[in-house]
Amino acid sequence: MENVLLEKQGHVSIITINREKALNALSTAVLNDLEEAVNTVAADKDTYCVVITGAGSKSFVAGADIAEMKDKTVEEAAEYGAYGNKIFRQIETLHCPVIAAVNGFALGGGCELSMACDIRIASENAIFGQPEVGLGITPGFGGTQRLARLVPAGIAKEMIFTARNIKADKALAIGLVNAVVPQEELMATALKMANGICKNAPIAVAQSKKAINAGLQTDMDSAIAIEVKDFSDCFATEDQTYGMECFVNKVKEKEFKNK
Repeated sequence: MENVLLEKQGHVSIITINREKALNALSTAVLNDLEEAVNTVAADKDTYCVVITGAGSKSFVAGADIAEMKDKTVEEAAEYGAYGNKIFRQIETLHCPVIAAVNGFALGGGCELSMACDIRIASENAIFGQPEVGLGITPGFGGTQRLARLVPAGIAKEMIFTARNIKADKALAIGLVNAVVPQEELMATALKMANGICKNAPIAVAQSKKAINAGLQTDMDSAIAIEVKDFSDCFATEDQTYGMECFVNKVKEKEFKNK
């Protein structure tokens, strides 16, 4: 993969969009490499958490590659949008939590990539936006759908209709990001959270993610049924037995086996 780096630290996989000179813009080549990285992580059950970031300090992902996209036909645009959405949906439904470490610009496809992640931590210089209507198009990688699920619909519509960017502090205020930290502390903060997640029972974390995502798509009674199923399934795991025995016996340092 020339445009995406994949490394692993313990149980944490780190995916870095590595096209710094182009502000990590999402060309087809980048999307191809991102898909390969995501597929690799999906097949690695020893990965308990993922961090996605962009190379350099200026940009997480500045958006799609407009030069590559501008001459597409309707059919080609549909194929391109479907491809990007497929990859982002794979990220959203990975077996483990995904943290976006947003450094600098997260515009268009970059904002959409961050929203496909479970948690977003932004550097103080982060800029978020969906500027597509200023280019004569709509957001195409999930922006019209995920943004209105993460922030109040009126705020989402304002961001998309005006094509205006917002700074990290405003993103925090509207609930688009979980935290804002100094640029130099961004990856350390993301990795600290990721490693904290990894200390918990991986199956229980995965079941919790699945239950939250599925429950958000249905009514409360159906959502509670989903939770009861995922909750009870945990009692078939060794980690449940081990975790509760540690609690009863006041064992503080635990090491779950993902079984």
